[in-house]
Amino acid sequence: MATKQETSAAKKPQKTPAASKTASGKDAARLIDAYVERRNAGLKQVTDGVRRLLKKTIPKSREAINPWGIPMFDFQGPLCLIMVGKNHVTLGFPRGTSLTDPTGLLEGTGKNLRHVKLKAVEELRDANLRQLILQAAALNRETPLTPSMRVKRAI
Repeated sequence: MATKQETSAAKKPQKTPAASKTASGKDAARLIDAYVERRNAGLKQVTDGVRRLLKKTIPKSREAINPWGIPMFDFQGPLCLIMVGKNHVTLGFPRGTSLTDPTGLLEGTGKNLRHVKLKAVEELRDANLRQLILQAAALNRETPLTPSMRVKRAI
């Protein structure tokens, strides 16, 4: 016979992070605005500028919230992540190690992820940043990623 603890655990539905935090479209835009306000409202102009740059550079991309609650842009899979810190906005590229970066904008030491730290709206005018975004989109176009950032396999 099952114990009282086992019975109550079996009755509780398991919460899945992906189902509770994933969003896109207008829902994502609203959640991103709330995320920026909560993390650091002083960086709202920089974050809004990053969002405009991504929409202008890759018009078919869409804003989303990934399963971990991080704002991102999606274009045939995860294109880039946007994280608001204490002093800067981090624009992360899941395939950053595959990007050509002649001017050294990218930082990081992870297996795949690289990022650019943005402190001011003026930094968004750097043509090299736009090139990184275009390269990331080209990689996703050539070899799409799943939401978990794995290469999609043909069935």
